[in-house]
Amino acid sequence: MRVLLAGGGTAGHTSPLLATADALRRLVPDVEITCLGTPRGLENTVVPAAGYPLRLVPPVPLPRRPGKDLLAVPVRLRAAVRAALDVVDEVRPDVIVGYGGYVSVPAYLAARRRRIPLVVHEQNALPGIANKLGARVATRVAVSFPDTPLKGAEYVGLPIRRMISALDRDAVRAEARAFFGLDADRPTLVVTGGSQGARRLNRAVSAAAPALAAAGVQVLHAIGRHGTEDPDWNAPSPGAVPYVVVPFVERMDLALAAADLMICRSGASSVVEASASGVPAIFVPLPIGNGEQALNARPVVEAGGAILVDDADLSAEYVAATVPPLATDPARLAAMGRAAAALVPRDADDRLAEIIRDVATAGAR
Repeated sequence: MRVLLAGGGTAGHTSPLLATADALRRLVPDVEITCLGTPRGLENTVVPAAGYPLRLVPPVPLPRRPGKDLLAVPVRLRAAVRAALDVVDEVRPDVIVGYGGYVSVPAYLAARRRRIPLVVHEQNALPGIANKLGARVATRVAVSFPDTPLKGAEYVGLPIRRMISALDRDAVRAEARAFFGLDADRPTLVVTGGSQGARRLNRAVSAAAPALAAAGVQVLHAIGRHGTEDPDWNAPSPGAVPYVVVPFVERMDLALAAADLMICRSGASSVVEASASGVPAIFVPLPIGNGEQALNARPVVEAGGAILVDDADLSAEYVAATVPPLATDPARLAAMGRAAAALVPRDADDRLAEIIRDVATAGAR
């Protein structure tokens, strides 16, 4: 069985893609997997590191508003589709799987032209333009959240890596905190704005560092690969209570194991990984886009597993007033963690892999 997985840009697309690839290998050991991305996405690092071949096509951004970029889409799209067709003709996949984003539209159009079965997976509660298009021609459509408005949607959950879905936080907490240079027994806040970082989160939490330290709350803060370029970012001074700053967390499983509480954006991967691991969170949706991040977080918040805060309301004063009493309340944290974990399927990788296998097998017949 040959499979072409199309997705890239950010961890929101690459993480479920890689989780699916690993699940396919477990399900069909002799499967041949090729990944399709663009030259400027995170996939250029993480896909080869995971041991999967990567082919590239030109990116085709889909503007949300009329303008010069919208007028350029047809030319860019034709070039990207030609490149995708070249890859398809070389790889000859039995099925193409798309995760949305810039790379998926050329893959969807190539699948239609070559009459190759297509599986679409949507990460967010509110689908993007690419997957709205893909769903119209897909054989099967899988979604991460119930009630996602896509034609033919099947709720399977979001594929997450086994190192996270099978994580035993209690068993590896001491190892995880030692890995990041944290104290073994202090209440621990983990902050991340994703691979690119989030200036609002960086500024608010770092400015609240004195209040957190006074409450004995240590911090692991992933500021993003370009976080130090923010002129308003001030790294907290070293003190008796650790405040560890890193550009990016490669071992998110250990970060989740170290955490008593997280502050993060509410992209699909952040919501599902924190919830599946039973980590209470303060979700701060990205204030741009179509509002999908707030919708991603809503089921966990309504169940009592997380707190939702508007980006404009996240300030140093909010962090100082909210985090210390929460991070030092083990009973409340445990109740929130149980509520979050009860909502999220941990086997979405296997379920999506089975769909892909079934579609490929039916196409071959």
